[in-house]
Amino acid sequence: MNEERYAYRIRQALNYGLKDIQPAASRRLEAARHLALAKQKQAVPQMALASAGTLSFRMGPYVPYLKQVLAVAALLFGMWISFYWHSVQYVTELQDVDSALLTDDLPPDAFLDNDFFEWLKDDSSEE
Repeated sequence: MNEERYAYRIRQALNYGLKDIQPAASRRLEAARHLALAKQKQAVPQMALASAGTLSFRMGPYVPYLKQVLAVAALLFGMWISFYWHSVQYVTELQDVDSALLTDDLPPDAFLDNDFFEWLKDDSSEE
């Protein structure tokens, strides 16, 4: 708030002193101002990565949608990695269950059961 008040006072003082400037000096000041504005470099908007700090990601006019394409590609790649990882986890769990069933000791009564042998014959014929 104090800065705005200070700037207002400076502007008032400059405006008050404007009346005392001769027309020739005023024209020279105006010409100098236009020359300075013409030579002033215009700020070119640049895209910058949020985490990169001073590094900038400059894009030319030939690649207008590069960032969007890269973002979609990264998203699809991430989804594929997630699907692949979950499928590997699922297969690993199935392998653990299958190996536990196959290495488990059956009680001797299971081998004496005729229905068990029939189930084994029917189950093996399906494969």
